[in-house]
Amino acid sequence: MTAETDFARYLADCPLVAIIRGVTPDEVVAVGEAILSAGIHIIEVPLNSPHPFESIDRLSRALGDRALVGAGTVLDTLSVARVKDAGGRLVVAPNTNAQVIAAAVQAGMVAAPGYFTPTEAFAALDAGAQALKLFPAEGASPAILKAQRAVLPRQVPVLVVGGVQPGDMAKWREAGANGFGLGSGVFTPGRSPDEVHARAKAYVEAARS
Repeated sequence: MTAETDFARYLADCPLVAIIRGVTPDEVVAVGEAILSAGIHIIEVPLNSPHPFESIDRLSRALGDRALVGAGTVLDTLSVARVKDAGGRLVVAPNTNAQVIAAAVQAGMVAAPGYFTPTEAFAALDAGAQALKLFPAEGASPAILKAQRAVLPRQVPVLVVGGVQPGDMAKWREAGANGFGLGSGVFTPGRSPDEVHARAKAYVEAARS
């Protein structure tokens, strides 16, 4: 299957993306397995983590087709190529960079750039983005997303990222969110795999309720 097909399938099963910022290569497989066992099948290793490409390589090899593994905070096309070489199939960014989006799509990966305004959202779609990341969600609101969803293509998934708590998800879903990126709510450096699993499970249960 293509990365885009897997992304759609996993997001439909569980509308969550685990963002494991700060993870190290030595712990990434245990953390990834903990997240996967909680029911989340899309995992993002931000590139401002220690040795991120090694972590992506280890995680993608360990999880195989059980999950979609990729990178976050991807800011340039060279990084896109390195993510691809490491086995990543998802490119997430905090911003709308047409060159990064196009490079990811050309490499057969899913491009999910960050946006905040309709102008940025449509620029991302024009560059080929298959998903959009509303970021930072702390600065937006469900009302803003609802207004944006009135003009954005229905088939394009919008992920809400930034400070999302389990109790917040219902109102965002009602406004048109298709999923959520979860950072420190699930993983922070030093947190044990068991605790990561428990936190991820709480989000999964809230997302399915």
